[in-house]
Amino acid sequence: MTIKLYNTKTRKKVDFTPIDPENVRMYVCGPTVYDRAHLGNARPVIVFDTLFRLLRHTYGADHVTYVRNFTDVDDKINATALARQQAGAKGTLEDLINERSNETIGWYLADMGAVGAMEPTAAPRATDYIAEMIQMIETLIAKGHAYAAEGHALFRVRSYENYGALSGRAVDDMIAGARVEVAPFKEDPMDFVLWKPSSDDQPGWDSPWGRGRPGWHIECSAMSKALLGATFDIHGGGLDLQFPHHEDEIAQSCCANDTEDMARYWMHNEMLQVEGKKMSKSLGNFFTVRDLLDQGVPGEVIRFVMLSTHYRKPMDWTEKKRAEAEKTLRAWRSLVDGAEETGPAQDVVDVLADDLNTSGAIAQLHAMAKSIAANPQKDCAVEKSVFLSSARLLGLLTDDLSGWADDGVDLSAYATKFDGVRAEAMASKDFSGVDALKSTLIAAGVEVQMSKEGVHLAPTATFDPSKLEGLL
Repeated sequence: MTIKLYNTKTRKKVDFTPIDPENVRMYVCGPTVYDRAHLGNARPVIVFDTLFRLLRHTYGADHVTYVRNFTDVDDKINATALARQQAGAKGTLEDLINERSNETIGWYLADMGAVGAMEPTAAPRATDYIAEMIQMIETLIAKGHAYAAEGHALFRVRSYENYGALSGRAVDDMIAGARVEVAPFKEDPMDFVLWKPSSDDQPGWDSPWGRGRPGWHIECSAMSKALLGATFDIHGGGLDLQFPHHEDEIAQSCCANDTEDMARYWMHNEMLQVEGKKMSKSLGNFFTVRDLLDQGVPGEVIRFVMLSTHYRKPMDWTEKKRAEAEKTLRAWRSLVDGAEETGPAQDVVDVLADDLNTSGAIAQLHAMAKSIAANPQKDCAVEKSVFLSSARLLGLLTDDLSGWADDGVDLSAYATKFDGVRAEAMASKDFSGVDALKSTLIAAGVEVQMSKEGVHLAPTATFDPSKLEGLL
């Protein structure tokens, strides 16, 4: 099977050929851990988790290495810790920074786990790779691609002739049309910071340029090289990282490592909207993943809504989509109750392998579910197993995400009554009572699945227990 991926750098969909099929390597930029992950932060996690699953299915679970980092040295983290200290929190600022980072990483892993994301092969913290960052900066300076000035180390953008290839921008156009930090110690306005000095109340490490801390871009270059090598297969992240973060990563990595590429394939997911508008606190439509989970929105529903839109298209989160996703997943979980996983349908794999077409794969799942549900009298054990396996390739209907669909609703008494009415109908050949009871249950938002083993009832997103009063 050939996987096709849209390579942002070449602006084409191409066949994916790994450098080493025995060790397919992927790096995705992770969070800066200063606060809860908002809904937009979850999109790249879900997108690249799905790609991780597809790669594992194709090349074998032991032959894929997925790295997603934590940026735990950043001015926003420092500001949050300083605010805590000023509010009376005990400990040094460094202690509070470390405490905040640990706390936020724990939140992040819990929230991403709740939406069905597997933990990557490695999740490095930037602060554990300071030595590698310093070494890379020293190499860049020695090769003339960077320079030291006033406690800073800066990258010479014009020393890398391919700068701008990823984002399709020319350096002179960037200077003319963009906001760049103008500083007296810069040789060129476009040069970017590799290392910057730290004051006494900021975290810092000793370096050839004085006590300081790394710039954001050098962190990912150093961590990816340490864990995946100078050149690896796939680098992913949100479209907002394409420039300048990923552009700067490529420049410093290729110059330091004397390579043509940092990564062979660059993938970027589009941004998220809420009810057709950009998510922002000023519009009152900004919320975190935890906000939704606490409101009772299952993580599996969040994942389903995200995957229902192709990753290269803007994703619009709406209440209507949430409700429809919940209804669909309740029906699907009811459908595969008792099924065993075997292997996914090749049609679903093929669609997913076409540039991670999750929306197309979900359309295939809808068709499979419809076919199974249309034959309630037929033993569809094989079809259900294939359907379950296909859904799990997308991270849906997994055991880890189970437990929400019935919401503690006990419909066993209604199932017993249904079985009794059905038995009477089989004897009398008058099925009007069965049809009437089924209609009442459906009107109350209950999914009704009949088979020769009996009836299975499950609440849907529109379940209304008041409509069942007097039925028993």
